[in-house]
Amino acid sequence: MHDTPFSLPCHAIAYARSPYTQRIDAPHQSTVVAGTATAAAAEALIEFVEGFPAAAFRDLAGFERIWLVFAFHRSEGWKAEVKPPRGGGKRSVLATRSPHRPNAIGLSAVELVAVEETRLRVRGMDLLDGTPILDIKPYVPYADAFPTARAGWIDAIDAAQGRQSAPGPRRPRKTPPTNAS
Repeated sequence: MHDTPFSLPCHAIAYARSPYTQRIDAPHQSTVVAGTATAAAAEALIEFVEGFPAAAFRDLAGFERIWLVFAFHRSEGWKAEVKPPRGGGKRSVLATRSPHRPNAIGLSAVELVAVEETRLRVRGMDLLDGTPILDIKPYVPYADAFPTARAGWIDAIDAAQGRQSAPGPRRPRKTPPTNAS
């Protein structure tokens, strides 16, 4: 027996203002910056929509990290299996962090640098400029960190390639020159 379909109306509470405008420029994970233009964790802003009350986010001051719940606004559908960037064959989409998901919702842990009047200053951004932020939650180490947890198929890749061996952004393929004579 199936439950009645559930619908969740969502709207953006903020938008990412990021140095990344194209998917090929952004890191695959916020902590893996090898291959980016600066090879450093990018600073960015989370700008709240007009009228969003500062009282809703002011107490984030003092937290070192926050979770961003966001929409993959450029996702174009999904498939049950995807090919992860770290290699290997296809994997079940729900066992990956692919942006092409049944519901185009993402989660990213970023460093909170400052709480400002209408925005948050963050570091370790892996979102594209203009990404809609649906919610923000504080990162709570005792509840959110499980350093000894197994990571399924990723453990085998870590053993072979090293931890956090995820590739940096891919560079676009160069178009071969044409012989125009």
